[in-house]
Amino acid sequence: MDNRKILKNKKILLVDDEPDVLETMIDLLDMCHIDTALDFETARKLLIENHYDMTILDIMGVRGYDLLEIAKQKGTPTLMLTAHALSPDAFVKSMESGAKAYIPKEKMTEIGTYVADLFKAQQAGIQRPRSWYDRLESFFEKQFGRDWQRKYKEAREKYDWLDFDD
Repeated sequence: MDNRKILKNKKILLVDDEPDVLETMIDLLDMCHIDTALDFETARKLLIENHYDMTILDIMGVRGYDLLEIAKQKGTPTLMLTAHALSPDAFVKSMESGAKAYIPKEKMTEIGTYVADLFKAQQAGIQRPRSWYDRLESFFEKQFGRDWQRKYKEAREKYDWLDFDD
């Protein structure tokens, strides 16, 4: 199924303290209904007052993990998008805190694919698809080497990640 069809009219909250990141994401997800927040308080208020099909959160600068907790309490799937918190430890913390995916900002231009993967997994009853990681495996290996592979393997075993064909 075409990603644009999957994403059409989905309501998404984008939170990042960089206005240019929000502008880029709005352009990339133009088929969705988007709300944005530049700070924790605005995002917290929007999360509490509205229903979203997904949240996309920066980690640094907006208290992303605190927002993740609010989104999780509301049952809203969350994708973490980060540049400064790009590390194996932040990946593990994101997964353990309930994020469905963890994407580097360097791969932001492909956000539609990652978000569509999460919606497809949700429709299939899969909590966390491994397809998002498979798409990023070479990037993470290049950045972090064996430490990343070890942390990913541990997380995958712990969370029993599946893919659509499993």
